[in-house]
Formats: sequence, C-alpha cells, structure tokens
Amino acid sequence: MTENTPTVGFYFDPTCPFAWITSRWILEVEKVRDVKVEFKQMSLYMLNEGRDLDPDYRKHTDAGLVPGRATMYVRETYGPEALADWYTALGTRIHNEGDKDYPAVLRAAADQLGHDADAILAATESDALDAKLRQAQKEAEDLVGNDVGTPVVAFDGVAFFGPVLTRIPRGETAGEIFDASLALARYPYFYEIKRARDTTPQFD
Repeated sequence: MTENTPTVGFYFDPTCPFAWITSRWILEVEKVRDVKVEFKQMSLYMLNEGRDLDPDYRKHTDAGLVPGRATMYVRETYGPEALADWYTALGTRIHNEGDKDYPAVLRAAADQLGHDADAILAATESDALDAKLRQAQKEAEDLVGNDVGTPVVAFDGVAFFGPVLTRIPRGETAGEIFDASLALARYPYFYEIKRARDTTPQFD
C-alpha cells in the first residue's frame, strides 16, 4: 500500500449484521488487492424516515439511532480515520457477541479506544448531529439511490449496494468477489442480481 493506493469507500450502519459481514470482507480485500478502505457512515434510520414500515423493523431502526448518533459523534470529534477502529470495537460487541444493550456497548467500545464515553452517550440523547447523519445518508443515496440499504461500496467511479453475504470470505476468495463485483458495477446498464437467502449471518 502506497500514498497512491486507491480508496474504497465503505458505507455502513453499525446495527446491520450484513454490513458487518461485508465490512470484514472488505478488510480481507485490503490484504489481497491494492486498495485502502475508508469507512463512511450511513443510516437506516434516516433512510426509512417517514416511511410506513413493519412495526418490528421500525422498532429496530428507531433503536439504531442511538449507535448512529454515537458513531457520528466519534467521526466529528476524533476524525473520519477513527471510524475503522470504532466500528470494529462496536460491531464486535453488537454482532459477534450479540449484545444489543446499546448504551453499555457504546461505553465499552469507548473505554476500549480511550474515547470519552460520557460525551458519546450524551450525544445519543441529542438531535444536534442528526443533520450530519441525514447528510451522510444522502451521500450514500446519491451513489446508489434510496431504494437500497447498507452496505454501499464505492470505488473508482462506481458504487453498488452489497454484496450481501452470510459468511466472511477470506484470502484470495475475498479478492475474487471484489473483482467480480466491480466488473458488474462498471457496466452502466447493470442494476441487480439476487437470490433468496437460506442461511443466517455467521461472524467467525
């Protein structure tokens, strides 16, 4: 990796298990392809703002505003480069460990990284950063539209939603999936490829 290494933008919502798996994949890609990953935030809460949702999913997206605000606070306070370690600390607890007690998870992640946990938790109770969170979501939507969720991958002038994975590809397999995804995304008239999921996310 050099100063001229191209950047992959990875847009995530910290509560999404599929974004978490894809984020671990893109870090594998970084090991086998000449790319550098830059983590960027998006928000399922803001994506679904004002939409008529299934009540259970609405409950999930509403709860996700808490880690969403916390993550934006970390970005604004510690810089965009802090998001990679923050997302790893947060996502490991939420997804690998299955801890959905967001205030406790946020405090533990902040303590691990030496961040101000009290300030981060205070930010979750305020709408002061919601405009920035909404703008972050718009940035992702401007790349791929507003009818897809998280994650979004942006590279070399193209962007796409996904890939949606239930396992973390490792090594050269990760690189091959990246190559194939880019090949599809670079064709200007390609929009979607999909099949029904019959496995659940596993994070190991």
